Order: sequence, then structure tokens, then C-alpha cells
Amino acid sequence: MIIIGVDFHPEFQQIASVDTDTGEFQEKRLPHPEDAEKFYRALAAEGQKVRVGMEASGHARWFERLVAELQLELWIGDATEIQSKRARKQKTDRQDAQHILKLMLKDDFPRIWVPNWENRDLRQLLWHRHRMVQARTRIMNQLQAVALNEGLRCKKRLWREGGRQQLESFRLAPWASRRRSDLLQLLDRLSPMIAELSQAIEQEAERSPEAQRLMTHPGVGPLTALAFVLIIGDAERFQCGKQIASYLGLVPLEKSSGNRRRLGHITKQGSSLVRFLLVEAAQVTVRSLPEWRSQYFHLLVRRGRKTAKVAMARRLAIRLFWMWRQGWDYEQWRSSVRTQDSPEIAMVRSRTPSN
Repeated sequence: MIIIGVDFHPEFQQIASVDTDTGEFQEKRLPHPEDAEKFYRALAAEGQKVRVGMEASGHARWFERLVAELQLELWIGDATEIQSKRARKQKTDRQDAQHILKLMLKDDFPRIWVPNWENRDLRQLLWHRHRMVQARTRIMNQLQAVALNEGLRCKKRLWREGGRQQLESFRLAPWASRRRSDLLQLLDRLSPMIAELSQAIEQEAERSPEAQRLMTHPGVGPLTALAFVLIIGDAERFQCGKQIASYLGLVPLEKSSGNRRRLGHITKQGSSLVRFLLVEAAQVTVRSLPEWRSQYFHLLVRRGRKTAKVAMARRLAIRLFWMWRQGWDYEQWRSSVRTQDSPEIAMVRSRTPSN
């Protein structure tokens, strides 16, 4: 077997490889993409078993596709853990590649879960819609500013037929009028695009049994359910709700020592999109369920609005995880919690923060 440690850069990759049968060691710098593709295709043509290890990084999707096409084994590792295992203070590309190779030879390489290609493509759908909505919001805010400067304050009514007519009727200076016209044209183009993307997300959520199950929870729609399923990937990867909250960056930073405990703001690790959607969905849940509403206002008085919103989002994430893990919809969850028939349910409730 040939084991290769790769220090990946957008322009090139530095590799350190060893043949475990002969003990031959070599180092190379392979420019992207021609030289790298030629090197790996030559290895695949030899018919030897090849294992490639690299840190998780961006701009490497073409390389992952190449390795998958050639049926080579690819290990992707946690960059933070790989860095923490380094003993030397010096850092170069050669040493990085050698360090990854040594970890693979010692069977100490911190592999991470990697989603399949279908999962990744659906994530692109979610991110595309999210960015389009952000762009539309910025355009709408600019048009609201134009209306306010002309003395028109009608908030959401500005986007109805009457508000639109008032906005278009203002006599503005030439470039201000050009800006208004261009913004309205962009808004008219973005809205149908977002509606089409939203419909595609609903269709994908209908094809996912896990997303359908999570959508039974009040406040959780197709977008939040599908995003949660895609980002978590496999519920069996996590043993408890605390791990889910940590994976999504909904737990506080902690720098404690001795008898002194210091907690900071949330870590914001993991997917920012899922965190955003969970906060939004949790607000709908708060308005829908009286018990959630009372807990939210209790936290609001004690800790403030921002902390209360994040706490409810964390609670919702843990609830969705256990519904998925146990294979329950919302009504099954409620009946199981009420009856307390199983010691497993008691374990679930003990791990779910009361907030």
C-alpha cells in the first residue's frame, strides 16, 4: 500500500508518501491541477492500493472528485486536532505533509465524517436560496430607505400593490430615479427565483422521511427540517443532545480553572445556516406552544432577549435530534414524555435542558 500525506493549497499540494511494502519514501510538490491529476492517475494505473490523507479545507472539491473517480481511499482529518498533535514549533509545507503521513502510519489520524455528493449538492440548494433571500432583503431595505426619505412610512405595506404604486410615483432626481428603477427590477427578478428554490426545497423535504418527521414539530418547516437532516447527516454519530448543541455551535465558550468558572458567548462552530434557521424556527415554536412561551419569557427577563433566543434554539435542536434518533413524530414524542413508560425517555428528558 502507498500512503500519502497531503498539505493542500489552492495552487498546489505538497505530498509525502511511503510504500509500506518496500519502505520507499518520496516528497513532491504538485501544481494544480494538471501535475496532480497526472500523478494520481499514474498511481491508479499501477493497480496499487493507495490511501490519501489531508486536512479538511476549502477549494478541494475537484480533488475529492478525482480521488473518488480513481477509486483511491481518501481520509479527511480535523485540521484543529491535526495541529494540536504537532510537537515542533517550525511549520512548513513539507513538515505539514510529513506530519499528516506520520499520523496515518501511527493510526492516529483524526478522521471526520464526510457527507456524500448528493448531500453536498442539496446543501448548495439551501445556501443558494439563503443568499438570494439575503440579497432580496438588502434590496428591500434600500427601497424602504428611498420611501422614508420621501416621507412614506408603511413598512410591509410598501410591497403591496398600493405601496408599490406610491413608491414608483415619487419624482426623484435622475440618478435617484435610476437607482429606484434598478432596485425594483432586481426585486422583481429575485422573488420568482426564490419561490422556485423554495418549491425545490419542499420537494426534497417530501422525499426525506427524516425531514417529514421533524416537520411535525410546531415551528419547523421544510427548510429547517431539511437543513437539519443534511447537516447532521447521521443521528447515530451523536450520543446525546449536548453533542448536537456543541456540533452546531450553540454551547458557550468556557475558560475555567480551579474553582473559577468562566463562560462566554456561544462558540458559533458548525453550520451558521442551521443556527440561523433554528433561531427563527424556535421563535415560531415559542408563539405556538404555551410551555415554550413561558420558558422564553422567563429567560428573557433573567438573561436578555439574545440569550433567550439562543437557548430556545438549542432546546429545539436537541428536541429534533431525539425525535430523529428515536424515530418519533411530535405526537409520539409528547405521548411518550407524558406516559414516562420507558427509562430511555427519562434519560432523554434528563439530557434535555429545562431552560
